[in-house]
Amino acid sequence: MNYVKCVALCMLSTFLYAANVEVTADKFFADETKRISVFDGNVKVLKESDKLTAHKVTINFDEKKQPIRYIATGDAKVNMTMNEKKYYGEAEKMTYEPATSIYILEKKAFLHDIETDKKVYGDYIRVEQLNGHYVVDGKDGNPVKFIFKVEDTKK
Repeated sequence: MNYVKCVALCMLSTFLYAANVEVTADKFFADETKRISVFDGNVKVLKESDKLTAHKVTINFDEKKQPIRYIATGDAKVNMTMNEKKYYGEAEKMTYEPATSIYILEKKAFLHDIETDKKVYGDYIRVEQLNGHYVVDGKDGNPVKFIFKVEDTKK
């Protein structure tokens, strides 16, 4: 496992905005021709205050060996910061695009604003970290659910 961590740190040390990215997993595979790295088993990806976990994470790289997309599958979960607020999300499949700081949560997607306790559920959630927007879609006629608390001012 230390080997996997070392290789991942070397490959990802020049990540966008010079942020350090640390990836740990049980197994690691790289294909230089296809410019992908596949991490399998108990995968954890740490970048600043964001933490992504899943059974499997595939990272696509550009020609300069910079990550352009992370695709997490199998019990994908994320703890992220957006507009200085903490969020937790989970989905069957999660994609992160570092150049635009966008997370896409698909299939049984859930996003929780921890501070305000707002919760959204849907089949597709797009989270834009830079501007604090998120879009939720139920897909295939399924409803979107939004849960929040309202203080009752009547007494």
